Amino acid sequence: MLVIASCEKSHSPRSMKGGDLHWIWKPYELYQEVDYVYGTHALERGDGFTNAQSLLNIVENFMNIGYLYLAHIVESPVAPLLGFASAVMTLSKTVLYWAQEYYCGGCAVGHNDLKTLIVYWIIPNGLWLVVPSFIIVRLAKDIASSLRTADQVAKKDKLGKRL
Repeated sequence: MLVIASCEKSHSPRSMKGGDLHWIWKPYELYQEVDYVYGTHALERGDGFTNAQSLLNIVENFMNIGYLYLAHIVESPVAPLLGFASAVMTLSKTVLYWAQEYYCGGCAVGHNDLKTLIVYWIIPNGLWLVVPSFIIVRLAKDIASSLRTADQVAKKDKLGKRL
């Protein structure tokens, strides 16, 4: 289980306001007030979503590193499949996150005015919908092309064996 290190006095994780590492993550002070999922509100409620998502972020990052290794070091034909899976994971987590906000009536971000919501939540989090979608489309085309090529080769081999 992931446990966020906290300061005993403030009960806030080290990077949050009041935490001993907050000076490194100063902009986080604003974000934790925009999105309660990443603030002390969730910590005080014992909400496990943030830690669960963080665990999946670690898995996703290992997949991304694996993709980079397979694509650029080993030049493996398997690389697009791993990259595709990782991008689908990123997109799925983001859709889940947005869906959670929709189904709970904006329980973590609904307190913001429209401008704050657009500038600090919709635009930055929207990028996590757009960028992985482009990656998925690109890698899906690469995978489909490879599958078509492999299918054509298999058909030619099969015809060659019949003659």
